[in-house]
Amino acid sequence: MFSGIVETTARVTALEREKENLHITLECSFAKELKIDQSVAHNGVCLTVVRRDERTYTVTAILETLQKSNLGLLGLGDEVNVERSMKIDSLLDGHLVQGHVDQTAVCSEAREADGSWYFTFAYDVAAGNITVEKGSVAVNGVSLTVVNSQHGSFQVAIIPYTYEHTNFHAIRQGTVVNLEFDVVGKYIAKLAKLYLPSANGL
Repeated sequence: MFSGIVETTARVTALEREKENLHITLECSFAKELKIDQSVAHNGVCLTVVRRDERTYTVTAILETLQKSNLGLLGLGDEVNVERSMKIDSLLDGHLVQGHVDQTAVCSEAREADGSWYFTFAYDVAAGNITVEKGSVAVNGVSLTVVNSQHGSFQVAIIPYTYEHTNFHAIRQGTVVNLEFDVVGKYIAKLAKLYLPSANGL
């Protein structure tokens, strides 16, 4: 379980294909603190550490992960938002993030607004996911509050600190990002579709 409060960014130093799997090696400031089998969120995707040294560590993404997230689009030198799993006694500064990406979205607009930034993301509603005004959503693993929630799109406001300390500074129009929708909202949407026929247009 994660909070959506990104610790730092890691830089991709190696990509190795093995059948349908992708081994991703990243250089990170806390690499030497990691343990084998430890869970780390990468752009919001929970992956297991399989190798490490003093400067880098390696995780493996399977085909399902590559199909559902933007990790398959990574290139050498790309920045990835990373967060270690929460401790049970930690303050929850963001919201409960499982590290299970639901789908990707595409940035349709990125604009500066006198020191802050507004990003608009469009996503396929066929998967049945929705946002609500002032609800929570994780974008590339960053816990954010939804504004301007629309059918198939939403907007988020990014403060300078988040812009500078996550890979949001690299997001442009057309950039593919990972989305994890609020888990409570997902259960409600599922139940509504099962028991309220009028909700099937969600």
